[in-house]
Amino acid sequence: MTWPGTLVAIALEFIDIVVPIARIRESYPGGWAQCLLDYSPLLGRRIWYDRHLFRDGAMSASDVHLLVEGWAVLGLEPSGLRKRQRYWKDVCVVDWRHRGPTQPCDWLSFDRSSRTAHLAGTDPGPLAWRGRPRPGT
Repeated sequence: MTWPGTLVAIALEFIDIVVPIARIRESYPGGWAQCLLDYSPLLGRRIWYDRHLFRDGAMSASDVHLLVEGWAVLGLEPSGLRKRQRYWKDVCVVDWRHRGPTQPCDWLSFDRSSRTAHLAGTDPGPLAWRGRPRPGT
């Protein structure tokens, strides 16, 4: 799986749950180091991350709902309400097959043609995906 001539951040597949690592550092019990320990069995399977974003995934809406609720239990606020419209706040659900983020998500830059995403306002880095689940691998 390669994307010639482009630098990308995280590969997307099925339905993705994306969380900024900065929010994990602030809210996850034990911080980023504990998050990596907790999810280590899934790294390279359904979990991967780049310098800025942590990606989990699911194949059904009910599984996505459970994952989002899990992040809420850990102290993140998944969504908010702005001008009577729901938006993704601390997590973002992305369905690349349809339209990308399932609600507006200001902090995520999404490219449907390459099935990738990166933190908005940053330069995309090397691709993180199943075969390269973390930066520098």
